[in-house]
Amino acid sequence: MLAWRVHENGEPRDVMRLEEVAEPAPGAGELLLGVRAANVNFPDALLCRGQYQVRPPLPFTPGVELCAEILALGDGAEGEIGARVLAQPALPAGAFAERAVVGAHTVLPAPEALDDAEAAALHIGYQTGWFGLHRRARLAAGETLLVHAAAGGVGSAAVQLGKAAGATVIGVVGGPRKAAAARELGCDLVVDRRVEDVVTVVKEATGGRGADVVYDPVGGDAFTQSTKCVAFEGRILVVGFASGTIPKAALNHALIKNYSIVGLHWGLYNAKDPDAVRACHDELTKLAADGKVKPLIGDRVPLAGAADAVQRVADGTTTGRVVVEPGAPEERR
Repeated sequence: MLAWRVHENGEPRDVMRLEEVAEPAPGAGELLLGVRAANVNFPDALLCRGQYQVRPPLPFTPGVELCAEILALGDGAEGEIGARVLAQPALPAGAFAERAVVGAHTVLPAPEALDDAEAAALHIGYQTGWFGLHRRARLAAGETLLVHAAAGGVGSAAVQLGKAAGATVIGVVGGPRKAAAARELGCDLVVDRRVEDVVTVVKEATGGRGADVVYDPVGGDAFTQSTKCVAFEGRILVVGFASGTIPKAALNHALIKNYSIVGLHWGLYNAKDPDAVRACHDELTKLAADGKVKPLIGDRVPLAGAADAVQRVADGTTTGRVVVEPGAPEERR
């Protein structure tokens, strides 16, 4: 089968190679999946660079989430051949391949309301948004939510989840194309950081109060802006550092302004509270069925385009999610 592999660390476009590799076989308790769609995440780029918190042995196949069809069951594994599922393949054998093997107990049913690419994009980004906004920040209806990189894969999920929770959502973007996408997602106000001062606009829009919750997958200057426009008893959610700069928080400032800095590493919930992950998936499936969330797919690319797709996500030039579609059974959704 065909799979992308990384033999040395570097920029995705330089180090990802599409190769013919041995067909995987499911072991005890495992499923063999035919990959229908694999979502590109920023960590895929960090994995290629060797900068992620997990460093799989070389060579490895990137891709941390997928929508797939069950092709075969290993001994003792439960599942239905042909069923459409969501999964996170364990590295070093990731999702940017024609087939993947996963533990049967880890898969989740793909929402019927979403096509393959949308379903693949629902999992990590929306789970991160849901746990961040509801479990960590305790976002309440009527509050103001500020989302950095609102037209990106992670930010767009937070926008939709914030609106579904009854919040007023302010989205920060870079450029007119992304501003248009953020408005279509449902942002009540969009701030183009390239031509507007984020802090000034947010304060004016909130009557000087600021944002109750800030969703920050960017870090760097975005975090600094957040500290200047967060409300009294507000919560700044630290989700990631797409800017490449990890900010140093001034704790005396948090003390004086009475705001909280809240960290979120969604992956820990898989190990510490898997029941909550499944309950969240049920909630997201319902929201999708009700039309309240629908992943923004900016681009769908064939398997051969995966390296370029990961590079574009790394460079921050994409809008919404970029999804790799390796090919699927004839009746593609």
